Amino acid sequence: MDYYTIAVPARSSFIEKRSEFIGFLSPVHTNQDAVDFINAIKAEHRKAKHHVYAYILREDHMTRFSDDGEPQGTAGVPVLEVLQKRQLTDLCCVVVRYFGGILLGGGGLVRAYSHSAALTCEAAQIQHMYESTSLSIHMDYTLYGKVSHCLPKYGVLEKNSNFGTDVLLELLVRNEVLPALLDELTEISGGKIRTECGKTAFADFSSVI
Repeated sequence: MDYYTIAVPARSSFIEKRSEFIGFLSPVHTNQDAVDFINAIKAEHRKAKHHVYAYILREDHMTRFSDDGEPQGTAGVPVLEVLQKRQLTDLCCVVVRYFGGILLGGGGLVRAYSHSAALTCEAAQIQHMYESTSLSIHMDYTLYGKVSHCLPKYGVLEKNSNFGTDVLLELLVRNEVLPALLDELTEISGGKIRTECGKTAFADFSSVI
């Protein structure tokens, strides 16, 4: 199953009625990763009045959130909903609020925390992860043109190529299209292409899909 996550930490900030909202987003893979990230942001921003957070993990299908002193339902849930609507997982969002002395009200808080989370997601590098398999293709030069023509429609990632006595292409292929690709390679080459499947892992295909 495919999923969306982020590549590296991201940050954003904006001011609403003198309160500064600073959003932080980080990839995490375990509950402890998320707790460590939240604690690191709290330590960095000790003087902030609130450290609202939400995180989603594929591990155990876990979701957690906290209003951290804001009225119930006005902070953590809005942040979590932004992450869910964007179908993001394996990440943690912390929104730090430096209180500016003006109350925002329940609706104002919901909008501010949602906006902060959305801004931070927009600043992040989103990855579209698919379960994939490494595939090596060995072929004669006469077949290279046909293979190059068919590969783009399968949205493969080319990791390496070697042009020696014959052509070697090393690819990452989404598991959902791998059987069809192997069938087409056999068909267009009359069985003369040699393929080797390797390890299976999740990889980012956002650049080709």
